[in-house]
Amino acid sequence: MIFEHKSVLLNEIIKNLSIKEDGTYVDATLGGAGHALEVCRRLSEKGHFIGIDQDEDAIESSKLRLKDYMDRVDIVKSNYVNIKNILESLNVDRVDGIYIDLGVSSYQLDNAERGFSYRFDSALDMRMDKSLDITAQDIVNDYSEQELYRIIKNYGEDIFAKNIAKHIVIARKEKRIESGLELVEIIKRAIPKKFQITSGHPAKRTFQAIRIELNKELEVLENSLETMIDLLKPNGRLLVISFHSLEDRIVKNIFKRCENPCTCPKNFPVCVCGNKSKGKVLMRKPILPSEEESEANPRAKSAKLRIFVKI
Repeated sequence: MIFEHKSVLLNEIIKNLSIKEDGTYVDATLGGAGHALEVCRRLSEKGHFIGIDQDEDAIESSKLRLKDYMDRVDIVKSNYVNIKNILESLNVDRVDGIYIDLGVSSYQLDNAERGFSYRFDSALDMRMDKSLDITAQDIVNDYSEQELYRIIKNYGEDIFAKNIAKHIVIARKEKRIESGLELVEIIKRAIPKKFQITSGHPAKRTFQAIRIELNKELEVLENSLETMIDLLKPNGRLLVISFHSLEDRIVKNIFKRCENPCTCPKNFPVCVCGNKSKGKVLMRKPILPSEEESEANPRAKSAKLRIFVKI
């Protein structure tokens, strides 16, 4: 089985990764290996590619897609927050480039059994790593009303978060909420009809919030980026594709801090804090998909690519 997934900003990733044929590169969110295949095609037998993913289906699909390059490939089932330990286990000290494609793959969204989508009447799951003990169903049924409000407001940025949380708690008193469509109907009851007509699918933000909470996506991102920069060789590059404002804000702020870590008051004539810059942000504004790509792949529309270059 090979993932059916259109790689977002593929040309932009390949161009800005500045691939050396004998270099070492890490795909921290391997997915269907669309980006990975193009990287591997540009590596010689002396090159080294490392793919990381916590999804077993992604791992199996990637092995098939990269079968012609396995002499230079290592694929590891793990979360990219463990990247330092992963590289150490492979006797890799520093790498020439790392890239991350955040969010959910088309395969995960379109596979009803995975329980990510609000379009299917399937069990609420949403685990990127299927070995996790809890699922989205546990969050929906076991979190307090206040906790549900917090994640829907913070991670879904939904103005009706309070009412959605209230309706979920009311509904689960009658019976346990088990399927995606059950949750969709509850959310619809919590949002005024006029907003449902003008603001896209009413469940989109809540499903996003639950997925982010379950998989600790923002926490993992925040705890990983600076480590990744430290693992780069001089002139190595870290590329991150994000899909919503919360992710992009984290990437932008951490890149900015790593470029200018000085904590001295602005009126100090010279820096005395001793914090050294780790490199530079390649472009101030993120790279966005072309109109052609956005039309061909609607899921690419919200993508933003930011790049950090190590000193």
